[in-house]
This record gives sequence, C-alpha cells and structure tokens, in this order.
Amino acid sequence: MWGEPLSPLSFWLLRLSGLRPRALVTPSRRERERGRDAAMCGILAVLGCADTSLARRSRIIELSRRLRHRGPDWSGLHCHQDCYLAHQRLAIVDPTSGDQPLYNEDQSIVVTYEEYGEDFLDMLDGMFSFVLLDTRDKSFIAARDPIGITPLYMGWGLDGSVWFASEMKALSDDCERFVSFLPGHIYSSKKGGLRRWYNPQWYSERIPSTPYDPLVLREAFEKAVIKRLMTDVPFGVLLSGGLDSSLVAAVASRHLGQTKVARQWGSQLHTFSVGLKGSPDLKAAREVADYLGTYHHEFHFTVQEGIDALEEVIYHIETYDVTTVRASTPMFLMSRKIRSLGVKMVLSGEGSDEIFGGYLYFHKAPSKEEFHLETCRKIKALHLYDCLRANKATCAWGLEARVPFLDKNFINVAMDIDPEWKMIRPDLGRIEKWVLRNAFDDNQNPYLPKHILYRQKEQFSDGVGYSWIDGLKHHANEHVSDAMLKNASFVYPENTPTTKEAYYYRTIFEKFFPKNAARSTVPGGPSVACSTAKAVEWDAAWSKNLDPSGRAAVGVHTAAYKEVPEKVSASEHSSSVIGFSPKQDGAIEAATTATAV
Repeated sequence: MWGEPLSPLSFWLLRLSGLRPRALVTPSRRERERGRDAAMCGILAVLGCADTSLARRSRIIELSRRLRHRGPDWSGLHCHQDCYLAHQRLAIVDPTSGDQPLYNEDQSIVVTYEEYGEDFLDMLDGMFSFVLLDTRDKSFIAARDPIGITPLYMGWGLDGSVWFASEMKALSDDCERFVSFLPGHIYSSKKGGLRRWYNPQWYSERIPSTPYDPLVLREAFEKAVIKRLMTDVPFGVLLSGGLDSSLVAAVASRHLGQTKVARQWGSQLHTFSVGLKGSPDLKAAREVADYLGTYHHEFHFTVQEGIDALEEVIYHIETYDVTTVRASTPMFLMSRKIRSLGVKMVLSGEGSDEIFGGYLYFHKAPSKEEFHLETCRKIKALHLYDCLRANKATCAWGLEARVPFLDKNFINVAMDIDPEWKMIRPDLGRIEKWVLRNAFDDNQNPYLPKHILYRQKEQFSDGVGYSWIDGLKHHANEHVSDAMLKNASFVYPENTPTTKEAYYYRTIFEKFFPKNAARSTVPGGPSVACSTAKAVEWDAAWSKNLDPSGRAAVGVHTAAYKEVPEKVSASEHSSSVIGFSPKQDGAIEAATTATAV
C-alpha cells in the first residue's frame, strides 16, 4: 500500500517549528525547506459530515475565523467530498510565499508517511498537532507532539462527524462531546481510538541510574536552543531574570551570530520583560540583559489593567485553573506589545521546573524515587498547565512560543539522570535544579553571573510582583460572596472551586464555555506551590495552606506566607509585599519575562 503514488494526499500541520524527520527519509533540500516549518497555527477539521451544503461550508469558515488570532497572515479551506480542512496561517519561515498550501506531495512529513505509514511519528522532531487526510480512501490520522506543546481538541457531532481543532472555541458549539487530545497520541480512522505513539523510557516511571554528566546535559540543551533559531522573521526570548529564561537567552545570544536570521535582522538579541512597575523581576531581567548585551524592552502593567483583561484571557486560554490564569494574564499583555513591534516568534523557558524538580515543594521530596515519580507526573501534565499557557497566551496575538527545554532529545537526556543528583541537598550545597545550574557554571567562559545562575526559583505569577496575586484575591473577594462560595458544590459539582478567586474564574469560563465537556478539560485537585495532589502528602502542614503560589511552600520560600495577606486595592501599582515578611538580605524577589528579537 505504502509504495503506491501518494497523490492526491491532503493534509495540514499546526505549528511545525523545527519539525522534520530525524532519520530514514531524505527529501531534497527544497522539499525540506518547504516542509520543515509549515507554521499553520490554527486548524479545524470536520470529517464525515452528513451535510455538505453551502450553509455547512459557510459555518465551517465561520468557526475557523475563531482561530484567526493564531494565524493572521493567511487562511484557507479545502473540501474533499464530506471532509473539510480549514487553517489559519502564521508565517515564520518563508513569509513572502503567500498562502501555505493545504496539500503538497513534496512535504517531508507526507513522504515519510507514504513510506512508513502510521509508524512514522517517532521519526518527527518538533512541536506539532496535525490532521492528515488520505483522499484515496478518505482515511485520516490525527496526532499531537510528545508533550503537548501545541494544543489540539477532538470532538464528535450528532451526525457522526469527527472534529479536530487547535482551540476548543472552534468546536464547542457544534460538537455533542469534545475532549483535549492527549499528547504523544495518534488517532487513526482505520484502527479507531487513541493510542500512544510516544514511549520513552521515562514515561514508564522506571527509576534511572545513569550518572550525571554536566557536559552532556549542557550540549543537549545548547543543541535544543540552536535548533529553534530557525526563522525568517524577527524573534525574541522571554527573559524573566530567573534561571531558565536566562539560560535560553544566554545560549541564543552566543549562537545567534551564526544563523541566517542574524544576517537578515541583526545579531543582537532583543529581550522583553513584563511586571508591575518597580518590581524586582524587572530589575533581575534588566541585569541579565545588560550582562548578555541584548536589546532589552521592559513593559509595565498595573493590577487594574490585568483585572480588566481577565475575561479576554480566560476566553483565549480556555481554562479556569487558578495558577494558569494568574500567569497567563501578564504573558497575554506582554505578547500584545511584543507583536506590535513586528516580532512573530519567541523562545521561552517552560518545562525546566518539571524536568529538574525546580518547584520549591521539591525540597520536601522524601526520596529520590518519589522525586523522580513527581517529575514524571509533572511532565505528563504540562499540556494542561504551562504548555497551554505559553501557547495560547502568545497565540492570542499571533506570536509563536518555542520551548527548548521540551526538546525531545533533551528530555531523554535529562530524565535519564539518576534522580539522586537532582535531589535538593543543602548539606552538599545543592539547591533546586542544581544539576542544570552546575552544567552551565563555567568559570572560563561564564554564561551568566553566579547570583543569577544560583537564584531561588520564583514562579512567573509571583515574579511579576506579589501585589498581582494579592490584588486578584482582593478583587475576587469583592465579587464572590461567602454564600456563593458556601454553595459552590451545588452550582459546580465537578471541580468545585474552594476559594473565591477560583470561583470568580469559573464564572467567567462558564460564560464562554457552558457545556459539561468544556469544564471537564480543566484539571483539578489540591496543590501547593504547583505540586500534584500526590506531592501534597509530603508535608502534613501543606494541606492547611493549599495555594498554587510558590509562597505557599512554607519553610522553603524566602517570602513564604506567614499570615493571611492584607487586602490590596485593584489599582495598586507597586510591587511591595503586603502582609508578608521581607525576603532575605540580598535576595532578588521576583522574575520578569523578557523576549529577544
């Protein structure tokens, strides 16, 4: 079967930054250049429609327009009998080519599919969500990248149709049921049902025993960053002043001069940060930018501006998870300003904390086995939290976010390290993410200043200024009464909100997405400092202080909660910590987000 000519084979790909076969297939250079980065950032597929009228076509075009923010450069619709494939394009590579064809025999992914069938997925390297329709027999497959960096939803219509979309809003009104498509999975119309195609050793949660080699880890990360510098448009690095984003910026800055984009747009990296005016995160990001010699852009927002944006943010990110809403709002505001400067792609530092146990609650991990199992759980859930935030908050303004820490090979290298080396050991001078910090601690050719390299973890929603979270809580307290929260289990029996802040976000979400299927796409359960529910068991005191903020890590964070925070007015602009003890002398309080062009 696979030896037959493939024409005509219709397909489209979502956000294929750096996507390419790793081996076995070697298409021509022209084919590789055309197929390596299709960058269709919004897709909608409706397969097996009972109604093929002009009204149905118009409806699909209308639904596809709901995704236009993801791909403002071009759009298209291809129809084959009772199957419709629609896309919205964001052009990152070869932006002057006009429309990205919906079907193309020369695309390397199609050549690979023709030769290897559905087993070709593990040969792909990059972030992707795609649907491929074989018009010879109307069979189709849909797949999502290993970690879920790009979003994908699957739904079913009453007429027997099967739907796929990059955001829930494109199918929620017309599907009887819909779900979040699982990362690392494939759906085949021939075989029926989902099956996991991504099966690395770490996924089985087996405890690894490979000795730690800092040079191997450093080389794997540098390759992951360099791979993501492929672009024909201005790009940036989101720089928070924390370890992860600072390392991304440091490596990108070192290698930018050797790339094609440097010849087109210059070799100086641009960085962007966001925070409440005067917040320490802005200071930290500026310090890193000065050290690296980047062209730094600093954006400010107020608590009130963030609150005013909440409805739009929740509509775009499609979740009511408290941590995600808190962190998405400043990222959403910053992305708009970045896009206004002509930047279309950014590098970001998501994934490091999950891989290396960087969250402060990992200080309480009782054993290396528990430490490793928690990192596995965190990586498997990334598509519901940080990946969702990083993708949707940026794509809301037609900005693509690439995440080097979630490179497939880098994850394999990092997750194969004996977790004993990742354990937080104050007696040995090892703080959180010590193995990563040590790998880039180069006295001869330093990547970063020591105090940045060894800075305490600060969650982004905390880092933009503690007044941000305090202001959100105060705003929710003014709009959600005690009676409303008391009866929350009757109003919202599934994933019942336990705080007024969570209740407030839930009411906004339900206004846009009222179906049971929509609310079921959002995770729930207790959490402290972004832990899983299982890790809450590590410390009995945490069950009394369930808050996703890093400051909930009592006894670990230098500005941990000590009492109920005082109220902060929504117009509060300062980043002072209200109702909390000051940080230790010399500690940098918060991290900012910065982007490099």
